[in-house]
Amino acid sequence: MRERRRLRMGILALVSVVLLGAVPLFFGLRTLSHDPVFDTLDALGVPSWAAAKTVDNVSGSRWCFQDCRLRERTVESQKAWKETAQVYEAALSRDGWERWKVDRCPEQQVKGSYTCWRRDELTLDLWVREPTCVPAPVDGEAPPSPAPAAAAGECAGSLVSVKVRNAIDDERTGPQPSTDPSLTGEDPYPTLTDDPLGEATPSPS
Repeated sequence: MRERRRLRMGILALVSVVLLGAVPLFFGLRTLSHDPVFDTLDALGVPSWAAAKTVDNVSGSRWCFQDCRLRERTVESQKAWKETAQVYEAALSRDGWERWKVDRCPEQQVKGSYTCWRRDELTLDLWVREPTCVPAPVDGEAPPSPAPAAAAGECAGSLVSVKVRNAIDDERTGPQPSTDPSLTGEDPYPTLTDDPLGEATPSPS
């Protein structure tokens, strides 16, 4: 009887330890896997028509190991891009985001509305434009011509893209290059005219 009681007590103690350790571990892993930035975007309070369908994507490390975290969200809106852009910009302002006027916002000219924002240690790119109605043609084939009814249904509304980065990982927060990277590929290194090592070494006679 004593051995059975000890066995029961041991089993109960083991189960208690497992439960007490598993529950915090579960919530800890859940917290690490979930990005609070998306909670912030969810709390913007845009109308339901402006967030008909949402797709999130995360890449990089939260602690900036090798690459810092990049949060990307694509949203389908049921109304035109101008009205949708106004709604999102107003929501960002209410949530404490400040309009960020910086070069390379966007990197190159795009259609629709492209704005940049900053809040605390984060930067945000907001791009609102018309949806892609016709898929890109395959090489050597003519572009497809959808039926008028189908095209009208698929092309209604607008598409919203949101990119949130850590400001420390956003190259636009640092000194800007003196030349346009889109034209030169990379900003060339400056010529060191006063460096004595820059001159060619004469060959021995």
